[in-house]
Amino acid sequence: MKVRVKWVEGVSFLAQSESGHSVLMDGPPAGGGRNLGPRPMEMVLMGTAGCSTYDVIHILKKSRADVRDCVVDVEAERAETEPKVFTKIHLHYTVTGKGLKPEQVERAIKLSAEKYCSASIMLAKSVLITHDFEVIEAA
Repeated sequence: MKVRVKWVEGVSFLAQSESGHSVLMDGPPAGGGRNLGPRPMEMVLMGTAGCSTYDVIHILKKSRADVRDCVVDVEAERAETEPKVFTKIHLHYTVTGKGLKPEQVERAIKLSAEKYCSASIMLAKSVLITHDFEVIEAA
């Protein structure tokens, strides 16, 4: 896997993926940015949540669960001093479907966290990562 990050100006950077997609990252005005895109550390959280959501949906669909939606809200804490690494990350999954069993959802999240999601498994080596979930019955 390869990516390229090119400095645009100030503290703006254009990240380009090997698959042909681009994302503009930028810093806050207080740090010399123009707030034109997510911060690089926000991208780490977004990537982690995206990776896990992909797994959870895939696992639920593979088990023939009637899943209709999945939203993951992530909250993270960072160290106060440089390098300001993440110290805690919490993922809250809201999974909507017809007749979803909480045990199914819990199993899918656990498999993602412990076996499939490369991003969260990698981060868990140095960060406390916790999960919880709620299941909503689809109308």
